[in-house]
Amino acid sequence: MTDTPSRAFLFRHREFGLFWAGMGLVNLAVQIEAVTIGWQIYAIARETRSIEQSAFLVGMVGLAQFLPLFVLTLIAGSTADRTDRRRIVLITLGIEVLCVLALLYFALDPEEHLSKIFGVAAIFGAARAFQQPAASAIVPMLVPRSDMPQAISLKSLAWQGAVIIGPWIGGLLVAASTATAYGGAAVFYAAGLVLLLTMRADTRPVIQPGGRIEQIREGLVYVWTNKIVFGAISLDLVAVLLGGATALLPAFASDVLGVGPEGFGILRSGPAIGAAAVALALSRWPLRRRAGVRMFWSVAAFGLATLVFALSRNMVLSVVALAALGAADMVSVYVRQTLVQIVTPDHLRGRVSAVSGLFVSGSNELGEFESGVVARLIGPVGAAAFGGIGTLAVTGLWARMFPDLRRADRLDGEDAATETSPPVLASAAASTPAP
Repeated sequence: MTDTPSRAFLFRHREFGLFWAGMGLVNLAVQIEAVTIGWQIYAIARETRSIEQSAFLVGMVGLAQFLPLFVLTLIAGSTADRTDRRRIVLITLGIEVLCVLALLYFALDPEEHLSKIFGVAAIFGAARAFQQPAASAIVPMLVPRSDMPQAISLKSLAWQGAVIIGPWIGGLLVAASTATAYGGAAVFYAAGLVLLLTMRADTRPVIQPGGRIEQIREGLVYVWTNKIVFGAISLDLVAVLLGGATALLPAFASDVLGVGPEGFGILRSGPAIGAAAVALALSRWPLRRRAGVRMFWSVAAFGLATLVFALSRNMVLSVVALAALGAADMVSVYVRQTLVQIVTPDHLRGRVSAVSGLFVSGSNELGEFESGVVARLIGPVGAAAFGGIGTLAVTGLWARMFPDLRRADRLDGEDAATETSPPVLASAAASTPAP
């Protein structure tokens, strides 16, 4: 892997630089929008409902976004392997702009209706279902294979940077008004769209023979037969599903820590601060040996940090715990993205990225739903503590169920393809023509 990502890399790969900057602005808008929706729903619900009921409704936003993703993800992955991937990103981004403008309009309505917000969230989830696999599959088309590790590090840094800055900006804008926050998100969406429109790269995939159903099956077989990839993405799914406390942050900020919307934005930035620090470190000092073992230890640390956050009543300690949580989670993200992007052939990237994206989004959106349901039963503090303990238990179980993942060693370049996936590549070659 090359040294720390730099501006020289972006200038050397102009199309990737435009894509990186454009999607960075889009991710920033997504974070601002997510913070605003969470705070708005909690504030509306809190006028007539208890803390537990309000936290539950915030968690339902995650379910509203996940359901269309679950239904559409396999179709979206196949579409990304059959259609110009940049065109898919631009169309779905246009839908997201319309969604945030609708939320802005609803925020200006003196009679706020939760059903309208949930409806827009579902449409947004459908757009993201198609955007995620297409955007992930574009990156290897913009840089040579030798530069893929650095491109992955830059992509992770852009995402984590947005997750750090976005909630903070969102918290400040929400403190003014929800309409102001949605307006700010719309500006970032529009700026990202302009940058992506200036791209001139050829992002049309080489279409393979066979119908859509057959192609979907090939993608699922590829993920299932590679036990290291399947173990890694499923571990991330279950750990974040149980340990994710994002949906509970409005309740913690408002009623547990008492820090208001500004503090809420800081809490939302906490996990990304730790994740960005680790992403930067991995770009400079990549994991070279014993990657699987380190991944399991990181997931265990994720669960422990979640437990500390649940028990904390101090703002500083809570932010530190969230930062540690994000740092631990970043290791598994790095492992998963490296395997998916480097090992997977281009003609399968859309479908494999869709399956991986389903697991990632499932861990986030369903994690918010799970946290909301448990909070409804035992309160937000109990729900966060339950998630931390559950994550620790899952880590031990997955270590026994996926010994290949536990023994995974190197994750860099050709060694990853050679050591982690020969049966998968053989299977793919047997069932599909070479790209």
